[in-house]
Amino acid sequence: MILATSIRVLYNGPMPEETNAKIENFFVELLKFILIAAIIVFPVRLFIAQPFIVSGSSMDPTFKNGQYLIVDELTYHFAAPQRGDVIIFRYPKDPKEFFIKRVIGLPNETVTIKAGAISVTETTGKTITLDESYVKNLGNGGDVVYQVPADQYFVMGDNRPASSDSRVWGFLPRSDFIGRALMRLLPLNQIGFFPGGTPAQN
Repeated sequence: MILATSIRVLYNGPMPEETNAKIENFFVELLKFILIAAIIVFPVRLFIAQPFIVSGSSMDPTFKNGQYLIVDELTYHFAAPQRGDVIIFRYPKDPKEFFIKRVIGLPNETVTIKAGAISVTETTGKTITLDESYVKNLGNGGDVVYQVPADQYFVMGDNRPASSDSRVWGFLPRSDFIGRALMRLLPLNQIGFFPGGTPAQN
């Protein structure tokens, strides 16, 4: 009797059947959590926003190699890209590659590069000279004029001498757009929304 009483005192936990039931409940709840997370996170990841790591120096110093961005994939389903937007897109020559550049010329506009300066003639006939104070490394090539086709865009990197862009491989079809730079997460001292963005120049 003393031994039995001692055993009952020493074992003050649930019976094995209760333990198994709790373990089963834990895994059921864990599975529910995973399914709910998948339902919420995957559509966000695929259709609304996704991460992007800058590779290369074509946007230097606005964006440096290795910086971590969140890309807004939703806005361009409801609004047209604007001049000055920093965008991420599929490289037209190889859709498996992703590029980051800045929108310079909109559909049906004329982009003129002369003596390093860029001017744009809008569809209304108005001509503006772009304020590109964000460009630190000049070198836009020789004097040239580009007529942007309908539903295509003229894009350039901020690091002009080191950028492979519309001056090299041509215009960017609207269908190749992924989205615009929404947020810079890394480095921590440069966290912010719409990094590199500028007011639309019209």
